[in-house]
Amino acid sequence: MTIAFWCVFVAAFLPYVAFAFVQGVDPNNIRANVKALSGRSARAHSAHLNAFEAFPPFAAAVVISHLSLGDNRTTNLLALAFLVARAAHIAFYLADRQPPRSAAFGLGAAIVVVMFLHAAWG
Repeated sequence: MTIAFWCVFVAAFLPYVAFAFVQGVDPNNIRANVKALSGRSARAHSAHLNAFEAFPPFAAAVVISHLSLGDNRTTNLLALAFLVARAAHIAFYLADRQPPRSAAFGLGAAIVVVMFLHAAWG
């Protein structure tokens, strides 16, 4: 497996890292109390959902890049950068740090766009 494919594997589990910081939910029915969350727990839940939303385009970009170009250094570096940006996004979300949170989100999204463009014109 390539570095980029390992990054997809890690990114698939990032939502659960964020969710580990959620407190105050009923473990038997987690979704029932989500609206009652506040503070750090609410932000952790939001980061959890956002990580799920960011995953599919990233995974698609990695697969398409590999189909187009094969294993290459640029895709591997972009995938690693995506993981760093997404980990920073979660950290900034938990710490209630805005605008760095949006900057980390934007960087992750831009990396996915660059990865698609690299596959198209690489």
